[in-house]
Amino acid sequence: MSTEPRLAEVVEPDPAQKAARGTDQAVKETLEDYALRFAPRSYRRWTPMVVATTALGGIAYMADFSIGAGIGLAHGTGNALLAIAVAAVVIFVTGFPLAYYGARYNIDLDLITRGSGFGYFGSVLTSVIFASFTFIFFALEGSIMAQGLKLGLGLPLWLGYLVSTLMVIPLVIYGMTALSKLQVWTTPIWLLLMVGPLVYLVATDPGSVDRFLAYAGTDGDGGVNTASVLLGAGVCLSLIAQIGEQIDYLRFMPPRTEANKRAWWTAVVMAGPGWVVLGALKQAIGVFLAVYIIAEVGAAAAPEPIQQFKHAFDAMLPSWIVVPLAVALVVISQIKINVTNAYSGSLAWTNSFTRVTKRYPGRMVFVLVNLGFALALMEADMFSFLNSILGFYSNCAIAWVVTVATDIGINKYVLKLSPHAPEFRRGMLYAVNPVGVVAFVAASGLSIAMYFHALGDTLQPYSPVAAAVIAFVLTPLMAVVTQGRYYLRRTDDGIAEPLLDEDGNPSATTYDCHVCRQRFERPDVTACQTHDAVVCSLCLSTDKVGDHVLPAAV
Repeated sequence: MSTEPRLAEVVEPDPAQKAARGTDQAVKETLEDYALRFAPRSYRRWTPMVVATTALGGIAYMADFSIGAGIGLAHGTGNALLAIAVAAVVIFVTGFPLAYYGARYNIDLDLITRGSGFGYFGSVLTSVIFASFTFIFFALEGSIMAQGLKLGLGLPLWLGYLVSTLMVIPLVIYGMTALSKLQVWTTPIWLLLMVGPLVYLVATDPGSVDRFLAYAGTDGDGGVNTASVLLGAGVCLSLIAQIGEQIDYLRFMPPRTEANKRAWWTAVVMAGPGWVVLGALKQAIGVFLAVYIIAEVGAAAAPEPIQQFKHAFDAMLPSWIVVPLAVALVVISQIKINVTNAYSGSLAWTNSFTRVTKRYPGRMVFVLVNLGFALALMEADMFSFLNSILGFYSNCAIAWVVTVATDIGINKYVLKLSPHAPEFRRGMLYAVNPVGVVAFVAASGLSIAMYFHALGDTLQPYSPVAAAVIAFVLTPLMAVVTQGRYYLRRTDDGIAEPLLDEDGNPSATTYDCHVCRQRFERPDVTACQTHDAVVCSLCLSTDKVGDHVLPAAV
């Protein structure tokens, strides 16, 4: 019997072996769903339509109904519909380049952000913004589910909040494999329960459409008002960061080829920026159902989706099945979106923590952290001040997404000052790129000041416009001022083979990482500074002393 394994145990390991042992946990977890790293071709086994269905399943949330109802009740139907439309156009236009990059190069939005103006550590800012998005909306959906559990089962709200938080943990553990099955199988049921009552009400009560269109709101007179439209759009634009969750699925798209390009583009557009079409429709339905409830029972419960659908089902079904169906719709919707919120939030927190500390604590740690933040918001009754939270948050989200979209669309393709292919690996990027960081900080800072009336009451409704315009102008301006010097710390990663194959897709050639001893595809590795070998991106991130990180190019 060989004694080599026993001998290896007593010999003092070299630094590379120590690093390998230290990253075993990271390797085991991230090889399930390729958290924090490039998603390799060998793992991307799904068809474009399966990926798209999975991604769209994640937007089954009920928050849209509450958001639409809140805007409609405050500003009237006309202003609400215009606000929803304005926000949808902005979200679609900014989401398209981000979705394309995620699907084409198989990386998530944080990795895209690193190479699109922010730098290796600069994008930690936006990772925190995105993580905040996930727990804010987890809390919102959890609050809606708790309302449903209270109506259907009599659970007190505090217990409903806890149940809605804990029930998603088992599903989140298994990453993309479990999420794809969950979303595909539950989507048809969800669509039937959502659309059925609306069709019935419109068909049997045409007057409900007239009441909906004529509703003036508590703050309006029935006319269109620019300030009202922009205030409403600001709330809707808090959802602009949803594109990050769509990309968490779209990064698993198969390579684009001549044979599949039509299906590939359809899936990317539909499940990328196209999510906002369904989102805007749900917001408009939320306004309709809120107005319907006001006419039937009064305004108190109108913003709550469980009440909206309870009254809608009540008009078309026997009373004994109304509450169970309404609760089922809310529970299915909450599970579909909150597994995505918990999953995407854990990736964002883990990504930030790993880069800053150079230590990988395990993604499940940050699943629990994210859920803890969400539960605290629920217990603080965030539902009662929903529009204020979303209106404030939207300024940061708009500044971030517009900055990255502008860097891709203008700096990469028009000015050609930003590298065309995205880069995310440590050693290849500067720590901070002033292009994105300055644009983001200036846009979000000034728009937040406007939101809190620091520049006067007249300008307050225009804070989301300011966030978008400042980010759009400053991003190319900073690229011109810096002449693109701070995008790449070096252009050569020490490996002769190109990153992309002849079709422009990331190369599928594999290399052995000499730290963790796993095989990774070409885009996920660089040469090692101290060994004649290659190192994967996550081992580079957790390299505390920088032994493996390539030096800056002279």
